[in-house]
Amino acid sequence: MKLSDFYYDLPEELIAQHPAEKRDESRLLVLDRKTGKIEHRVFKNIIEYLTPKDCLVINETRVIPARIYGTKKNTDSKVEFLLLKDMGNNLWEVLVKPGKKCKIGTELEFGKKSDGTALITAVVKDIMEDGNRIVELNYNGILNEILDEIGVMPLPPYIHEKLQEKERYQTVYSKVEGSAAAPTAGLHFTKELLKQIEDMGVKIARVTLHVGLGTFRPVKEENIEDHKMHSEYYEINQEACDIINATKANGGKVFCVGTTSCRTVESAADENGYLKPQKGNTEIFIYPGYKFKVLDNLITNFHLPESTLLMLISALASREMILDTYKIAVQERYRFFSFGDAMLIK
Repeated sequence: MKLSDFYYDLPEELIAQHPAEKRDESRLLVLDRKTGKIEHRVFKNIIEYLTPKDCLVINETRVIPARIYGTKKNTDSKVEFLLLKDMGNNLWEVLVKPGKKCKIGTELEFGKKSDGTALITAVVKDIMEDGNRIVELNYNGILNEILDEIGVMPLPPYIHEKLQEKERYQTVYSKVEGSAAAPTAGLHFTKELLKQIEDMGVKIARVTLHVGLGTFRPVKEENIEDHKMHSEYYEINQEACDIINATKANGGKVFCVGTTSCRTVESAADENGYLKPQKGNTEIFIYPGYKFKVLDNLITNFHLPESTLLMLISALASREMILDTYKIAVQERYRFFSFGDAMLIK
């Protein structure tokens, strides 16, 4: 399939610059992929599409303030890091601006203590194929606490307005720190709505996938099968596996909240759709022709033209149906992307 097969026209004013005033009062477009029927609802109506036999899969990842500003050691030369992935042993994959300043062996400093020494020092250890750096970070204390002090929330490049409340770029159930971007379909849930859903008997399966910057990287290959998918760390525990496996066995439906939850369960499933607890990195690339092993229904936002996320939802409904639906969403003035409205594909 060609990259241009996934293009659509989007007026810039439909790219949401801030979240809805109330999380669960954003709009919800419901697409029945069997009939093509479309409904226009409000997000809290999602409860009407769930039954007590179903389960909801949510991603508990939490965004870290991963953008930090510093200098090359003993100079005034400014550098920006975006921490992308914790590789263990204090090694991180980072996006660096400007990259030309950061050759292998370059030493950098971020933040200042009261005595004038740096809160974090870094050494560039390697340069990856895509230009990202592998750096070793050195610091005293807990890194996430230092990042809370000196880091900035890494909003996507298409959001130009300042975020008034940091927590609005976190889901209400976020727990496990490690993402460079939010799993945005989950931003529509409130604690009250989740409790209502649980009270009606729907089981909640909690998984973790740390969202990397690859989510926003454009696909450059015209033949999409040549695209190399970014790697993201995921975990699924015994409890989540049991909930999902039991839901499938009992004839219920698995509703994944967001493409990250979808990628997690599809990565962890065997060929029969059975899940066992595991953790690791996934490079799963879902595009039309893919047969879903676990997911039945998907709650998601509206995605960028020619993106891997648009390809994923086009594997669930057809590409033509998705593009026709997006055309209607544009006509109806839905809000697009991270802070935008939601869509249920059932």
